[in-house]
Amino acid sequence: MIEVGSREWLRATLALSLGSFLVFLNLYQTHPLLPMLASRFSISSLYSSWTLAGCTAGLAFALLVCARLADRFGRRRVMLWTLAGAIALSLIASLVEQFESLVVLRILQGMLLAGLPATAIAYMGEEFNRRALISAVGIYIAANSLGGIAGRVLGGLLAGWFDSWHATFLGIGIISVLLFPLVVWLLPVQRNFTPTQASPGQLRLALGSHLRNPLLVGAYFIGGLNFLVFLNQFSYLTFLLSAEPFALPPQWLGMLFLTYLSGTLASSISGRCAQRIGAEQLLLVGIALMALGGVLLLGQTLAFILGGLLVSSFGFFLAHACASAWVGQHVEHNRALASSLYLVAYYLGASLGGFYLHPFWERGQLPGLVLGIELVLLVTAGLSLWLARQKAHRDQPLAI
Repeated sequence: MIEVGSREWLRATLALSLGSFLVFLNLYQTHPLLPMLASRFSISSLYSSWTLAGCTAGLAFALLVCARLADRFGRRRVMLWTLAGAIALSLIASLVEQFESLVVLRILQGMLLAGLPATAIAYMGEEFNRRALISAVGIYIAANSLGGIAGRVLGGLLAGWFDSWHATFLGIGIISVLLFPLVVWLLPVQRNFTPTQASPGQLRLALGSHLRNPLLVGAYFIGGLNFLVFLNQFSYLTFLLSAEPFALPPQWLGMLFLTYLSGTLASSISGRCAQRIGAEQLLLVGIALMALGGVLLLGQTLAFILGGLLVSSFGFFLAHACASAWVGQHVEHNRALASSLYLVAYYLGASLGGFYLHPFWERGQLPGLVLGIELVLLVTAGLSLWLARQKAHRDQPLAI
């Protein structure tokens, strides 16, 4: 097994982190463009969000398929081929003119982007020892946030500089093409992978086993619900900040997502924090920080909004890193499937959050948005307490 600090650990962690960076670079490139797309195509804020929600939905629904393909053909092969296809679709999207065509391409791109997230944690779980896995997951998720930041910031800058959303897809596609060969070169071939051919009913049995495990189901709900409100608060805030009195152009809306940098920090230290205070406690701390960040948004000035997003980002990625590692530590079989189920819940939350928050936004604007966020965080805080009790009950020795 690969150990922390070894040459193989460095290569594999860097390759997976760079690949993850490219996934989220491409996934979130339309996030700061939503007001521009709504204006250019004369559509509503909810409809324009389908360029993001459609991509995350495609990713969510393809995760299980990619996980099963990875079980049969290998993690490395699935990760590399799907990532190459997703990058090609960014270049193709720069050529389309119809909004419906753009949404279709984004859904297909999301399906291909699922390949790496569906299998990366399983790759680490098979190749790394426990300590190496915990450390690598934190770095890997930090790369997720960096990719999300870069996609949004570059997406906004390119659209603002060239006054065209086409420039965003072209520029990010070119950057991805240049970086992809480095992922191929760095990622080691697996040594501990054993191909498996799914027999009839095997997937159903494996799914049933994971979905009957409360230690996994609790983490799935927490990850999905937290992301439901965290991601989509940014979507509605771009519309708030693009209107008067702020009137920020796309390049400045992209800069809004630099607040994710606090999440990058949180992900990178999550492993050490979990070892010190316990994963259950750290999960609750992350949710509490998200709730505090939501309250700060009510200041309704740019300074309060940025401060609230910094706090919320730190809390969200702390909780996300903790929940992701939790799944890896509490599963003994079908690791790729277990990790994929977490990500299915996670990205379904991303896709559905716009619909959930829309009535809060329409009726109450920013205060309504914050109310919708806090209601969900009350639920996930309760789930985290329930999860801790389930683990304590399972770990309790049987009386003789």
